[in-house]
Amino acid sequence: MFGCKVQRVSIDAGFTCPNRDGSLDTEGCIFCGGSGSGSYGIKRGLDVKGQIEDGKEVMRRKYRAERFLAYFQAYTNTYAPLSELSPLFEEALSVEEIVGLIVATRPDALPDEVLHYFSSLSKTSYFWLEIGVQSIHDRTLGFLNRRHDHKTSVSAIERAVKLGIRVCAHLILGVPGESISDIHETANEMNRLGVHGVKLHLLHVMKGTALEEIFRRGDFAPPERGEYVDMVCDFIERIDKTILIHRVTGDGGGDNLVSPLWSLKKFEVLNHIDSELERRGSEQGVFARSPLPPTFQPL
Repeated sequence: MFGCKVQRVSIDAGFTCPNRDGSLDTEGCIFCGGSGSGSYGIKRGLDVKGQIEDGKEVMRRKYRAERFLAYFQAYTNTYAPLSELSPLFEEALSVEEIVGLIVATRPDALPDEVLHYFSSLSKTSYFWLEIGVQSIHDRTLGFLNRRHDHKTSVSAIERAVKLGIRVCAHLILGVPGESISDIHETANEMNRLGVHGVKLHLLHVMKGTALEEIFRRGDFAPPERGEYVDMVCDFIERIDKTILIHRVTGDGGGDNLVSPLWSLKKFEVLNHIDSELERRGSEQGVFARSPLPPTFQPL
């Protein structure tokens, strides 16, 4: 599409979260640390342009990238009035060699006004909206302390898709109480909703999180590597081939990871997923079936 190597540059634009500032709760999601879930390696203390320029140099050295996507990653990046949001996104797009935007947020922080703005951006730049769905099952969302239900995710996705916005749904595998059948239902629901992409995450135990306390008490143990590989492969087999799989695992950030330590060897995990699919003689979408009917009710 761009004729050269393109890499994401992560940004912390100074947002908070309704699950932290008291609007919904002050504790946050049980897996989220003090700097926002997954937002490691960001050089904070700089403005948006400064963070982008710093990130560009890192990506040039590490990956020989020539163009970049500005990735608003930390916390809830639509949790502000549009009058405050749009200057930040437009500042990012104005930086030399930036060819598009990725905006990560919660499904309960996407008013129509913001979605219409994103729809206009998607017509003039490469744009992805990443929505933290995490699970389609309300009992799981309760365990994770998400403070929203699946109906909220459905509304956000359907409204965004209707406006022609590329949507990537974040999903967590390996949550206590979720069975392989639940994972199959999750893939089917993503097919039904018509998302354009998915990111699969392992439920990492990070330092300073509520999940660490649960882990230390012995009330939660992450899946073993083989168990997680099976979950991912089952999901891949059931997600439609038209849906782009952005990620199948992450490393959680080595300095802050408590468990599972096997996830630090990311390329080994990826190789095991490839090997398991090869052993099964399988591939993406081989068991994708007709989408769930509109009457699907999350548990």
